[in-house]
Parts: sequence; structure tokens; C-alpha cells
Amino acid sequence: MTQADIIIIGSGMGGAMIASSLAPSGARILILERGERLAPSPQDRDADAIFRTGHFRDQEQWHDGADKPFSPGNYYMVGGNSKFYGAALIRYRAEDFRPIAHLGGTTPGWPISYDTLEPYYAQAETLFEVRGRTGEDPTEPWRSAPYPQPAIADEPDIARFRQALAAQGLNPSAIPLAVDLDRWAEGGKTTWDGHPGTNGGKRDGEHALDTALAHLNVELRTGTRVTRLRAGADGTVNVVEAIGRDGPVRLTARIVILAAGAVQSAALLLRSADEARPTGLANRSDQVGRNFMNHNCSAVLGLHPFRRNRAIYQKTLMLNDFYLEGGPQNAPLGNVQMLGKITGPILAATSGLPRPLAYWIAARSLDVYVMSEDLPNPESRVTLRGDGIRLNWQRSNMRAHAALVAKVRTVLRRAGCPITLAKAFDRRTPSHQCGTARMGDDPATSVTDPLGRCHDHPNLFIADASLLPTSAAVNPALTVAALALRSGQHIRDTILRDASVVAPA
Repeated sequence: MTQADIIIIGSGMGGAMIASSLAPSGARILILERGERLAPSPQDRDADAIFRTGHFRDQEQWHDGADKPFSPGNYYMVGGNSKFYGAALIRYRAEDFRPIAHLGGTTPGWPISYDTLEPYYAQAETLFEVRGRTGEDPTEPWRSAPYPQPAIADEPDIARFRQALAAQGLNPSAIPLAVDLDRWAEGGKTTWDGHPGTNGGKRDGEHALDTALAHLNVELRTGTRVTRLRAGADGTVNVVEAIGRDGPVRLTARIVILAAGAVQSAALLLRSADEARPTGLANRSDQVGRNFMNHNCSAVLGLHPFRRNRAIYQKTLMLNDFYLEGGPQNAPLGNVQMLGKITGPILAATSGLPRPLAYWIAARSLDVYVMSEDLPNPESRVTLRGDGIRLNWQRSNMRAHAALVAKVRTVLRRAGCPITLAKAFDRRTPSHQCGTARMGDDPATSVTDPLGRCHDHPNLFIADASLLPTSAAVNPALTVAALALRSGQHIRDTILRDASVVAPA
């Protein structure tokens, strides 16, 4: 058996951020990651490798609600899915923490407010050197500090699009981005959205993890897949079972932090059922795996047949005019932001269009990402199928999403794009999976308390998107990071303050 003070399972955004928060404590921290570090390769900027052949994607299969197999397209590596994210680090709006009436139902609200999380948003933005600009977005919540860096400038064709939006009375704003543009461009003139970061130009989970690994008390062990947690009669999780490079291993720690991602964390808790807990660990409430959410997303392309879009990265502009209102009965619709520039190879690989047509469209298109909130539903859930994963995602609030797509098409036409094309993302695209171990004050209806500590297990914390009670309608990465920092501070200030918790060196 191997001893540590803290074991963190997973090195994605949540695991990396809580490791960064805990590292200065001096506690011996062991981070377990099933994948490896992603080394620079020719495939990093190869659209065919990324989007057509799936060079970086794991080949595992899950089953859907009808028991049909599908490839979920997740990434298992140091940094997790954030290695391929669009680096948009957007705060949830203050209203997202309160109940909101949507066309598809009313959200339950959070056990904490925006004000509670705001200091941690600011800390996370500092760590990621977020580039942004205030004062443009009418839905922007209050801030205790400005963005650490100025916003990345629009390319000329995107600047013209911004002007066309403003001429319609809309309020385009800069996307807060965790990108060092000059450094990113050293690896090639491509967008970063959907492309792996291997040269440090994109600040992702691995960037945060490296701040933790700068401390000698922190160890990262890759190639180690956790298979089961075991708990004693008092609920304390006393053994972490894993398969490493040399075979099975049993590990112990005073604190265990689960940050494997919304689906994998839920599956691990369910897989860890024992005689005393036949429905899984942390599952007295029967909420583990339930309330799975995955944003309703579509790509909408606007183009003029005689006008080219010469943007390389494109992803600098967002629109929240329809975030809190604008739908039928003035209901909220969601967020609109630029996609990373879709090129001919990307469009051909993802649409099935003939390559000449795909290249013609991509050379002229403004590519927009339309995102609406998926509402929590206890029947939308992760369960086990044997030892594998069954994901019965039951989409909700699609009427709002359809209304937002229609609005965006109208906006694009008014901006000078007579042709618009739209395609919804399907379940094979991991569009911000969350909600399967939601936080709450009531142990009967939630899995963890508002600090991420499992109600049923005094030394088990969760620090990934599983915790989110609602999905909101913006990218969740910054919120996951802020929650992890808050949980880390709680562990430092309470559990680790007792010197007896930290094992001697």
C-alpha cells in the first residue's frame, strides 16, 4: 500500500485547480491520471487528424438510453478535455445561481450565490492570465478586479462583423480567453478551438497542474486508472484501487478528491458499491449519476457567396443579448459566441460534404457557436451496463435552443450573410458535461455539500463539473476552476489546519 495525505483522481480542470490550491499546504499530494502528457506532434495542427480520424480521442464506447453503442469523444490525458477546449473562461451570470424560468422548465438555483464564488473567479482568472474587457456585455456580473490582460483583438473581418452587430442595436463583447496569442501562433497559424495545446500558448488544466507540481510535495502518476473506492463502516474512504503500469495497486490517503469528470466520477461512485451501500458510494440520496446535463449546442454558419472570411482564429466575440431574455414569453435563450475558424478540412470531416464544397463554404463563412441551457432532469442519467457506462441523456429546453438558432440566423442575414446553415451537436461531442453529483444543503436531494464534500463520506470531496446544480448557458470551465479553488481553501483552512492530518515526511 502507498500512503499520501491527499489523493486527487483526475488532472482535468477541477483536479488541476484543487491541486494548485492545496500544493502550498505541504501535504503530500498524489494525483492519479489514467492518460499521459500530450507531447508536441505533427497532428497538433492537422485538421484531418483531429476532426476526421480522431487521432487524439479515446476509442472507448458507451451505450445510450436505447443501449446502442456510441463513441463519446472524450480525451484522457494530463489536463483532460481542457487540452482541446476553446479557452473561453466566462463567468456564470449572477442570475444563473438563482432559479430561472425557461421555456423548458424552471431551474432549481444553487446553494451558493455569485457573490460567494466571485473571489475565486478572480483568482482563477489571474492564474490563467485571462484576456478580456469589461463594460460591453449588459449581462456581465460585478467584478472585484479587472481582467489580468487586455482582450485579444478582433481580426479585420470579425471587427466588421462586430460593427454589423452593433448596428442592429446588439451588444457584442470580447470573449474572455486564456490564450497567449503570440505563443500559440508559434505552433502554426490555426485556431486553438478544438486543437490541443502543447506549446503553452493555451492556458488549460495542464497549465494549472504545473503550478502544483512546482511544489516538491506533489506527485503526478500517469497511466493509472482508478477502478474502485472502498469505504469503512464509518463512511471514510480508506482505499483507492487502481490499475497502473505494473498492474493493480491499492492506495490510501486521509483525503480523497474525485475529479474524473461528470460521467466518469459518477460511474466510479456507482462501481464502488458494497454490501453496506448497494447503490454506490455517496449515493444515499440516489442522486449519483442523475441530472446529467450537456449544453444544447449548434454551429450556425453565415456566408456571402462573394465575400471571403480571412480570419485565422476568429474566436474573440460573443453576444449575450438573448441570454436572460428575448425568447417567447421573453424567456432566456442562451449564449452566442464565435467558433474557432472552421476550415475546409474541418467542415469536410464534420459535415460529410464533398471537400470542394466544404472548402468553398469555409472560405466564406462566419462560424457561430449557439449554446442554450440544458435543464436538470433526474431521469437524464449515468448508470452502469456491466462494468461499462450507459448514458441516457434526455435533452431539455430544446424549444429555447431552436428559438436562439432562429434569432442567430436572422442576425447573420442582417449582418450581410444571405446564406445560413445550422447543425446541432450530437451526443458524441462532449459539450460541457455536468451535474451528476450535484451540490446542495440537503443530503436527501444532493451528493455533496456546497464545498464539494460528500454528505456520506467525511473525507471524500468532488471537484469537477459533477457538482453543478445547473448548466447555465456558458462554458463551465471557469466555474469548475473557481469551485475547486473554494473547496481547496476550505480543506486548507479546516482539515489541514490540524497538523495531525498531514503525515510526516
